[in-house]
Amino acid sequence: MTRSSSQSEQPHLAALPPFQTLLNSTNWGSFDTAFGTGEDLPAALTRLTDPDPVIRESALHDALGPVTHQNSIYEATVPVALYVAAILNHPAITADDDTPGIGTQHRSTLVQLLEWLGDTADDADDECVAAGERLFDGGFLDEYDAMRAFRDARPAIFSAVHPLLAHDKADVRHTALATAIPLIEHPLLTHHQADLADHARRLLATSTDQHHRDRALEALEAWGHDTSGLENASDIAAREHCARLRAPRTSWGGDWTGGGSYSDDPPF
Repeated sequence: MTRSSSQSEQPHLAALPPFQTLLNSTNWGSFDTAFGTGEDLPAALTRLTDPDPVIRESALHDALGPVTHQNSIYEATVPVALYVAAILNHPAITADDDTPGIGTQHRSTLVQLLEWLGDTADDADDECVAAGERLFDGGFLDEYDAMRAFRDARPAIFSAVHPLLAHDKADVRHTALATAIPLIEHPLLTHHQADLADHARRLLATSTDQHHRDRALEALEAWGHDTSGLENASDIAAREHCARLRAPRTSWGGDWTGGGSYSDDPPF
């Protein structure tokens, strides 16, 4: 568990400030990352809005990796997440960048930033907190200030993700939905469930991306919707495969839950 030690003020979370304000007003060196302090983050974050997609690609690793290393939430994760949310509508991010040869199967910077926000929200979702409370016998969030801060920031992040649910490109719309699903666990956002359920049904009617389909089906089921008529053969096969993977874990007696971006079953 990563604990907070910084006494620096966090950015105001009631609304999402302009990205330049976040960049300039944050005392980055006072926040911890996986590899030290965040003093080098401003340079990497600035490169995320460079017109050159190759430079942006490099910046994704430098800016995001240190604040979510090994699926952990660090002090610097919150200001980075707010900055990322604030640049989702930046012209360099919204521009097409289907430039070949940058090693991401031509996924746009916008999609990759949305995926990072969604993965990070998964690592701080209610299931992860519940698992932490069991593991640490209560008081998990009392000791994990960084995760609590990220969870408090979810409404501000969602405010930037929500407009992208109506994006004209399906990959952006569907990735925005996958990102929004864990964010709306926040008590101020649960009223968005009905709207997101409609988006999920539309996704299931058109998308062949199994990850997006799984996310949509899981969300609908969690919200009490009948998904039996929405599954296709691939969905059923994926569900049965997951059930087979979970069976040894259950018999082994482990209690490993949450964190949708984890890919390995324990023991690691």
